[in-house]
Amino acid sequence: MAIIIDGKKISDEIKSEIKQRTEKLFSEKSIKPGLAVLLVGNDPASSIYVNSKAKACQSLGFDSIVKRLPEDTPESEVINIVNQWNADPSVHGILVQLPLPKHINETKVLLSIQPNKDVDGFHPENVGRLVIGLPGFVSCTPAGIFELLKRSNIETSGKHAVIVGRSNIVGKPIANILYQKKAFANAIVTICHTATKDLSYYTKQADILVAAVGKPEIIRGEDVKEGVVVIDVGINRVDDPSTEKGYRIVGDVHFDSVSKKASAITPVPGGVGPMTIAMLMYNTLLSAEGVVY
Repeated sequence: MAIIIDGKKISDEIKSEIKQRTEKLFSEKSIKPGLAVLLVGNDPASSIYVNSKAKACQSLGFDSIVKRLPEDTPESEVINIVNQWNADPSVHGILVQLPLPKHINETKVLLSIQPNKDVDGFHPENVGRLVIGLPGFVSCTPAGIFELLKRSNIETSGKHAVIVGRSNIVGKPIANILYQKKAFANAIVTICHTATKDLSYYTKQADILVAAVGKPEIIRGEDVKEGVVVIDVGINRVDDPSTEKGYRIVGDVHFDSVSKKASAITPVPGGVGPMTIAMLMYNTLLSAEGVVY
């Protein structure tokens, strides 16, 4: 059976390191990392995410601003708030919770965030910095995947990493991370997507497989080779009348069959998920320390 890569344990280690550095920053320079989060509308999942980020800030000694706006808020008001935070030296990270209501242009709003406060790592300047290997903020889920591999001592150099999914949030940035010429990267990278005619042909070649496509249990035991390292980013709700809630959460990987062949694998839940908020906090700390820009 595969080694289970415990994202909860590793994220707790990272948050402990963040807390120590936060205390040091305050004692030496009287600076507290500050994260400002904007939520527009009443999406229940978004509200849960925002609350969890505020709790993380509190537990680590960060300052936290959470601004909630009604669904019909004009785009101009959203951008005006972002600009106020851009100009506020006590705000080191700005996060606009997605999705936004349909009348608001998400790209326009994200572009209004200053790159040096873009702790989500979505601004084109930070994406471009990642591509050419300059320091910048890396989007949180891919950064979390990198930390999982690094802290689990997974050899990546010269290995074939197959990424299933090409989203701007996960697929593209993790591909860019893994092919960089640096420690815990330096991999040969293949990206699979909707035009891939025989997905299994590629996944069977993977030494490291990152599944980030959003389709429940699409990758099964027969689709991977012995000894593969599997990072399952998917979070999918499937009906299950046998459970109290009537559903269960599964990944993009069929855990039972794949774990019998893998050398290491992340579970769902408890794998990549906990890393995302940990890396958001880490990016905010880096911004407060002034070591990125």
